[in-house]
Amino acid sequence: MALYVKAAEILEKAERKQGALKTLVYDSKFGNIKQLFALVCETQKFSSVLKELIESTNLLKQTKLSMHQAKVLVYDLLMGQGLKCGGSWKVRMMKHRSRLQAALARMKVKHKVSRNEDLLPVGVQRSAGDRLPRYVRVNTLQNTVDDVVDYFKRDGLLYQGQASRLEDFTLREKEFVRDMHLPELLIFSPKTDFHDHFLYKAGHIILQDKASCLPAFLLNPPPGSHVIDACAAPGNKTSHLAAIMKNKGKLFAFDLDPKRLATMSTLLLRAGVTCQQLANQDFLKVEPDNAQYKDVEYILLDPSCSGSGMVCLRDNASADQEKDQARLASLASFQLRCLNHGLRFPRLKRLVYSTCSIHSQENEEVITACLQENPSFRLVPVLAEWPERGLDPLTQCLRASTTKTRTHGFFVALLEKRNESRNMQQGQAVQISVPEATAQGPNACKEETGTLESEEEPVSTADQDQVCCTHTDSAPGKRKRKRKKKKKKKMMSKEATAE
Repeated sequence: MALYVKAAEILEKAERKQGALKTLVYDSKFGNIKQLFALVCETQKFSSVLKELIESTNLLKQTKLSMHQAKVLVYDLLMGQGLKCGGSWKVRMMKHRSRLQAALARMKVKHKVSRNEDLLPVGVQRSAGDRLPRYVRVNTLQNTVDDVVDYFKRDGLLYQGQASRLEDFTLREKEFVRDMHLPELLIFSPKTDFHDHFLYKAGHIILQDKASCLPAFLLNPPPGSHVIDACAAPGNKTSHLAAIMKNKGKLFAFDLDPKRLATMSTLLLRAGVTCQQLANQDFLKVEPDNAQYKDVEYILLDPSCSGSGMVCLRDNASADQEKDQARLASLASFQLRCLNHGLRFPRLKRLVYSTCSIHSQENEEVITACLQENPSFRLVPVLAEWPERGLDPLTQCLRASTTKTRTHGFFVALLEKRNESRNMQQGQAVQISVPEATAQGPNACKEETGTLESEEEPVSTADQDQVCCTHTDSAPGKRKRKRKKKKKKKMMSKEATAE
């Protein structure tokens, strides 16, 4: 019953514009966030249909429920899980099930449709291409991709190999493929359910949208590194980072809500994560100069956002455009503060910024403002083969959408610290030894150390000094030896003449 009570409360608050649906769900302190979020999203999507059903059956008068409570219960009874819980509310609703089912059937006949989704307004209906696949990330801390694939094959599922194009994501029931971008991601048909599967309950697989896997994948912190997950709950990205780090190093994860932090701790425990250090703390109040974070080189920042990229929320824009713009401006200001704060960590090399928003105000505009305020950082071009890029001129960034990537709407940017001493040292080497630099090419110093600009780790200043000194001293040394030899020969010739 608690599920329906909380869902009705959130729907009412969302209707009164007291917060974004996603934010209200995550701030609810409810035990099963995923279950609550799914119920609220679907109920809101079918809101107009549910209202018509409730009014045509005079349900409110007969059950003494509020409209929001009735919507939640009618949705789950007729279109969802079938009221698996509900206490006294369930007893009341079951008495009216036949009448509600009959009313729904009449509604379909009237509109000449066979599916519940066809009753939705045209703008809300999903096209076939918008029905997202079920994405499953293999948790490599607990298992290997090959072993999980073999397990599913023994389970009766049909493995179609690695996908090579977006069309390969259109799968029939029991078919699955391996993703072409993320090696640990498996893709199944949309209605495949793993919530009761052994591998899910044991933490061997994580149910995570493909776009949501991009931030940790692109940050790619090496094993042994020190990493911050700035806004960590609910923890899927945190567990992904730990898997990439192979549980070696330190992973600092922050969240302001103790309830969400406790839930995340349980998730990480199930996933086999041991390198984490969870803190019930506001990231903006974390001091970058604290000795505890002196070795932090990588940060993943996925701050609070409008959630406009979530499929179930994309058509719930308010009619009050002025209020919506004010809210976006407030969110963008908060996001920029978080981003600027993250770039203050003294040894930071790379930071990934991501949102589940489609608004440029929360994405490209935040990045543009950040780069203007932090000239020592630059954008790194990522995944050249990715089909959807950031809006011009920030095409180094990635966007995701239901149509072009078959995911929720998403935005990702990778920022990297500029190595000014490296660039200055290279410039000095070229100026001092122009002939040799010309002969060997502009990357002579980098090639000798085995490091190119496309690689992740920059050459250290000390290494550059050593290499560049080798280049610039070699020619003068030869000339000096020749002069000494010539002088010695001349002196010997004078001595012989004197004799």
